Amino acid sequence: MSQPANFNGAAPKIDPANAAMLLIDHQSGLFNTVRDLNVRELRANAVTLAKVAALAKMPVITTASVPQGPNGPLIPEIHEAAPHAQYVARKGQINSWDNPDFVAAVKATGKKQLIIAGTITSVCMAFPAISAIAEGYQVFCVVDASGTYSKMAQEITLARIVQAGAVPMDTAAVCSEIQQTWNRPDAAEWAKAYEAVFPEYALLIESYIKARQVEHDGEQLDSERA
Repeated sequence: MSQPANFNGAAPKIDPANAAMLLIDHQSGLFNTVRDLNVRELRANAVTLAKVAALAKMPVITTASVPQGPNGPLIPEIHEAAPHAQYVARKGQINSWDNPDFVAAVKATGKKQLIIAGTITSVCMAFPAISAIAEGYQVFCVVDASGTYSKMAQEITLARIVQAGAVPMDTAAVCSEIQQTWNRPDAAEWAKAYEAVFPEYALLIESYIKARQVEHDGEQLDSERA
């Protein structure tokens, strides 16, 4: 089993103070090619990463592959969720790491950990992840916020990035590792951010809040009414 690259024996965990979020090629045209995930969930996961990065005040860099062509524009919710995100235009490079402006933007963050998601998984996520590892970055790849054209392509890509030393994760795990604790003043905002990933969790929160309200207000239960 390959070991995560560039961690020097340390636990492969996200350090929110030392991480940047790279959201690559989440474009409407490319989403039409996705077959390994539900596109609605893929879209929600990518936006959730942007929301969580904004809550954590984490740098976000986005880019698109020929957005004026058939690949389509970036989904607008990402920049709506993370208004501070920096968009980098490419000059046709398939691997975003081959674009000097993109690499310069990443280096300018000063962060040594990169959380990467991209569509297509096997290209837009994998290529820059492998390139960044080769340049000494610690890389986490968010598999369910990336999408590709077949389950086989997803599985082969997962094997490839692990062999290269990337750490594969899912959106919920990334969010939780960045959040670290519920004992924080903005806990309600984090719970709200999770709703797109865990719609059922939002229902649990609603039920809990209502139960606390009933207890606080001394509300009579229907079962106790005469």
